[in-house]
Amino acid sequence: MDVSGRRFSIIGGARSGLAVATLLHNRGAQVFLSEKATAEKAAQVLAELTARGMPSEFGGNTSRVLEADVVVLSPGVPSDLPLVREALARGIPVMSELEVASWFCAGPIVAITGTNGKTTTTTLTARMLSDAHVPSAVAGNIGTALSQVVDAMPAGAVAVVEVSSFQLDHISTFRPRVAALLNITPDHLDRYDHDIKKYIASKARIFENQGAGDVLIYNLDDEVTRTLVEVRARTDVRKMGFTLRHRPMEGAYLEQGGLVVALDGVRTEVIAADAISIRGAHNIANAMAATLTARVMGVPVPSIRATLRNFKGVEHRLEFVRELGQVTYINDSKGTNVDSVWYALQSFRSPIVLLLGGRDKGNDYTRLYDLVKRNVRAIVAIGESAEKVRSSFAQWVPVSVAGSMEDAVRQAARAARPGDVVLLSPACASFDWFENYEHRGRVFKELVFHLDQPR
Repeated sequence: MDVSGRRFSIIGGARSGLAVATLLHNRGAQVFLSEKATAEKAAQVLAELTARGMPSEFGGNTSRVLEADVVVLSPGVPSDLPLVREALARGIPVMSELEVASWFCAGPIVAITGTNGKTTTTTLTARMLSDAHVPSAVAGNIGTALSQVVDAMPAGAVAVVEVSSFQLDHISTFRPRVAALLNITPDHLDRYDHDIKKYIASKARIFENQGAGDVLIYNLDDEVTRTLVEVRARTDVRKMGFTLRHRPMEGAYLEQGGLVVALDGVRTEVIAADAISIRGAHNIANAMAATLTARVMGVPVPSIRATLRNFKGVEHRLEFVRELGQVTYINDSKGTNVDSVWYALQSFRSPIVLLLGGRDKGNDYTRLYDLVKRNVRAIVAIGESAEKVRSSFAQWVPVSVAGSMEDAVRQAARAARPGDVVLLSPACASFDWFENYEHRGRVFKELVFHLDQPR
């Protein structure tokens, strides 16, 4: 797409905002970036913009943003921002960074979304391609903006992109060659007027532009996802289901304890489920989605099998930290919603001391009650929602409240017995105490590593 001379206003100067501003500037567009943080707090961003000669404003978003042909939103910028509403009212197109970056992606795009499992499946898919020497790059919600990598990708290389609902809210032409929809459960409802239907509609946009020649991989075991695909996906899109309970005509499933893929009328045994290196039934489902994607992109089964045996998971997702005094410490800081905690609690046979809480997103904890009663020894409530956590679970298990992550780790260590698991799986956003979930996970790990050996 030719953007030369066109005016773009970027709202949000974090990684994605700066990356798309730079991409557009390099393509000849007139770029203006607006950031609510002060210039002092965003000094590095300001320095990079100044070095490239791009005008900007810091300390708030002003009407200067509206002097544009297109407004581009960073993922963290809410759609109900007054300036965004005003832009739409004036007929100014509002696009996501993902949409703009896709204009310049010369190779096929693999886009992966879902409430849970996105990062694991994206990383695993990229690893499968890499292990098979398929040129590729991984980007998106996983940490590196697609705008940051498109210009450096070799011609024809595959872009493996983790996609959030926020990024999908403002797409127009975004069309992945392969789209994977892993699951949909309540999350980010504070951004969607506490209306699950709006959140579901956002997720569905991942396949709205797909047509003939495209592939849609989806979770047959998740009723919301299955129904969404059946009702909204175009009939000329090739659909492949993955399932732990059924046997689809085309897709991935379990048979006699093994992961099997059925494509083009051919059934292929890939690997025994217990040989897959990442734990939990949810990770078998993630492995199925990645396997189907890799097969579509031409990766041979022996290579996929080797990757599944050797892949060790991703940081902050059921990540082993250390064992101390016969207690295992696990960092699941990326567990930012109730559903992800539900999966985490099923991943261990030992009693669990659970660190739970943070900035609440409208959580309903009732789904966790049975698992907590069965699997959890104690809960340490953290962050802004500590009182909500305490009142939700105190009738089932002992709950203590921590004033800091350091306090939480020490309380959990005292509550744990030999053979137990101390699990940070907060079900909440991290922005009360931390910059993001990565920061929260790193702090947790550092504190765990500094715990003294019990005497």
